[in-house]
Amino acid sequence: MKLTRIGGPTVLVELDGWRLLIDPTFDPAGRHYAFGWGTGSTKTADPAIDVDDLGPIDVALVSHDHHADNLDDAGRAMLPSAGAVVTTASGAGRLASAQSAAPVAAERLHGLVPGASVTLAGPRPGLPTLVISATPCRHGPPLTHAIVGDVVGFAVRRQGEEQVALWVTGDTVLFEPLRRTAEELSIDVMLANVGGVRFGVTGPLRFTMTGRDAVELVGIAAPRVATFAHYDGWSHFVDGEDGLRDAIDASAASVHDRAVWLVDGRAVEV
Repeated sequence: MKLTRIGGPTVLVELDGWRLLIDPTFDPAGRHYAFGWGTGSTKTADPAIDVDDLGPIDVALVSHDHHADNLDDAGRAMLPSAGAVVTTASGAGRLASAQSAAPVAAERLHGLVPGASVTLAGPRPGLPTLVISATPCRHGPPLTHAIVGDVVGFAVRRQGEEQVALWVTGDTVLFEPLRRTAEELSIDVMLANVGGVRFGVTGPLRFTMTGRDAVELVGIAAPRVATFAHYDGWSHFVDGEDGLRDAIDASAASVHDRAVWLVDGRAVEV
């Protein structure tokens, strides 16, 4: 498996000939995006790869479509060209809508709730069938679902295999259903979204995992490889790259030795 970090949550995954793109974001830096309820963020880094240089995408995995740091305008515009789009059930309705700036054809769109799965046949001869399951996320403190909306992570398996080839946590805080998921899955590669998101209007409340949270989750999941995304490139990260690296450096060998750092714009074999 090769992982190429493009920026924010956006990672290109090359798995057995498949090309999967996680949370497409390709807008240039400098713009401020409103997330609702007085929250928002400014994009501070350009994507490491331009969308026009990306190449064909077999599957786009969109953890949620309603926050621009996970799906921005340029990312939304490229979705109809993907072979398939897997996202939340509510997001699928919005992405298919004629009101969308770039509607995705219904036959290419798969909306999932946590625990549900979709099976995708190999898009080219010789490629394995993949089973993609939605895993639970809570994108903020308790009782904030009405504000933050639906979010999912993704467990990607080769059909017929129990082991999860790739687990993408999605944007989430550390909470019991996430811990249980980490305990229950047999995981080869884990990609955790971190950053410790906070907003001035919400004070100390966090909306994604911190580095310390990620260390705890890696310790529970015990993947062969743990790597990380969505901890820089935006102004709303409070526990960014420094916090993550400090937490990993201070962690036990059972966590520290599993960590692999992705390089912007370069494919890393994991």
